[in-house]
Amino acid sequence: MTSSTPVATAATDTSIPPVLAEVVRSGFVEGHHRGSLVLLAADGGVELALGDVAAPVYPRSANKPMQAAAVLRAGLELSGERLALAAASHSGETFHLDLVRKMLAELGVAEDELRTPPDLPYDPEEAEHYLAAGHVRDRVTMNCSGKHAAMIAACARNGWPVESYLAPDHPLQRLTLQVVEEASGERVGHVGTDGCGAPLMAISLTGLARAFRSFVLAGPGTPERRVADAMRAHPEYVAGTRRPDTWLMRAVPGALSKMGAEAVQAVALPDGRALAFKIDDGGMRAAGPVLARGLELLGIDDPVVARIAESPLLGGGERVGEVRAAF
Repeated sequence: MTSSTPVATAATDTSIPPVLAEVVRSGFVEGHHRGSLVLLAADGGVELALGDVAAPVYPRSANKPMQAAAVLRAGLELSGERLALAAASHSGETFHLDLVRKMLAELGVAEDELRTPPDLPYDPEEAEHYLAAGHVRDRVTMNCSGKHAAMIAACARNGWPVESYLAPDHPLQRLTLQVVEEASGERVGHVGTDGCGAPLMAISLTGLARAFRSFVLAGPGTPERRVADAMRAHPEYVAGTRRPDTWLMRAVPGALSKMGAEAVQAVALPDGRALAFKIDDGGMRAAGPVLARGLELLGIDDPVVARIAESPLLGGGERVGEVRAAF
């Protein structure tokens, strides 16, 4: 029996993202992680594009530098570790939670004003310690609490409604959308809701890479440059002591790095080179190897690349394989 209807296959269907990472156990490739990735040259031109880098994606927490720039544009005065924490997906380590609580007190924000969902520390080791100490899920502990504290304070400063600060049509969120569009050089393709409840603005991976590039190349004293400088000076507050964003920004002078949920990553270097990628299935275990390979292609030669690439597979408690880049 024959059919006149063509059947799309993996070999001919260009809508299927390419394999960016492969899962190797005991020398056998048992799985793949597909996705899209873009590398920008120092002049901003696309140097490498794998998959569809023009379609809108949700950058998730990789949008946080732009959200932090928006609160500065709204007139909120933050700097140093506090500004880094406003752009953070913090690990919930003690120094993170201490500073969030200090920020709330300094900014006149009550903990119950936070609209972050109660959560455990993002870092699994920190979560174990937290639970062992008898603590429960808390709004401050959620990894976006620094961002939300800054958003609420910016609203209070401008006389904007605080109770609706997460509404997409709120003045602060309209300002954030403007920052995202200006930095990325494109219109936001869709607005959804992030895990923390904040509006989530979709742009392309190329736009995301360009946004990070624009932050490191912005003039001194601009909101964008202030955010980039704070993040690079205090990377432990952006992520945590056991996180690749921190390792990269500590090891590579001038690098700006931020991950997002569902395996999104953006990086910009001080000369304007940049990258952004998304693993299609959201597999975070592939993010490190793919990031490391992208850094290699950008010309980064530093031991931190090998550290970031580590994504071992275990069998019987012993290492028997790895997730590794496949491009």
